[in-house]
Amino acid sequence: MSDYPEKRGVQDPRMNGAGGIPPGYAYAVQQEEEEELLDLRDVVRVLRRRALAIVLVAVVCTAGALGFSYLKTPLYEGTIQILVGQKQGTITTDPSQAQGLQLVTQTVAQLAQSQTVADEVISKLGLHTTPRDFLDNMKVTQEGQTQVIQVSYDSPSPKRAALIANTIGEVFSRQVSNVSPNASAITATVWQKASVPDTPVSPKPLRNGAVGLVLGLMLGVGVAFLAEYFDDSWRSPEDAERVAGVPTFGVIRQFEPAPRKGGDDGPAQA
Repeated sequence: MSDYPEKRGVQDPRMNGAGGIPPGYAYAVQQEEEEELLDLRDVVRVLRRRALAIVLVAVVCTAGALGFSYLKTPLYEGTIQILVGQKQGTITTDPSQAQGLQLVTQTVAQLAQSQTVADEVISKLGLHTTPRDFLDNMKVTQEGQTQVIQVSYDSPSPKRAALIANTIGEVFSRQVSNVSPNASAITATVWQKASVPDTPVSPKPLRNGAVGLVLGLMLGVGVAFLAEYFDDSWRSPEDAERVAGVPTFGVIRQFEPAPRKGGDDGPAQA
């Protein structure tokens, strides 16, 4: 919408020229575009001037992220799948009953990651850990809107991770059956046991290195503009114009004086 609207066919006296553009409007637009271009040039100039600092910060952050990744102890993940159902874990085809079991699965998933399960698994395997630390290494999720629960356990040892995950499935399945032993009770059956993992799930050096590089570049740019903000020296005619507020008419280049003839002791004697 124009800032100079016409009302009932009467044109604003400030409007003239082609299309009713004010006399100084084109000049103002041109000045604004030139200022934006100068601002962009200033940004590019700062980035080029502080390029070494930006690169150094990015390299340090990337190296730190990679070093942290390689120094951290690798963790392996053992994963099992538990099917929640009725009558020994059969899958129902009744839509209403299936929807009810999906809601029940959410509750069962919460119960799987409980101190009751942790205490029994720790006691059965003779683990030297606390229930709290045990649950910190354990993860339970429902796979979408299904009757399947995925239980994972992280450990520095791949065999230990698989053993603990399988034991969690056995203990939890038995606990659920003991709570409701009747024929129509909810059951939790281990559908797929955990196998010994081949590769660790953490750390991930490539991902951490990429994150460190991005953060390093952002931090480096921030440091560059901060250093530029506190730097009050003039390095170009544009800097002088910006500070003095007047145009630059000439530039005196720096030069080295020519050496005097006859050496440092003075002019040669005839």
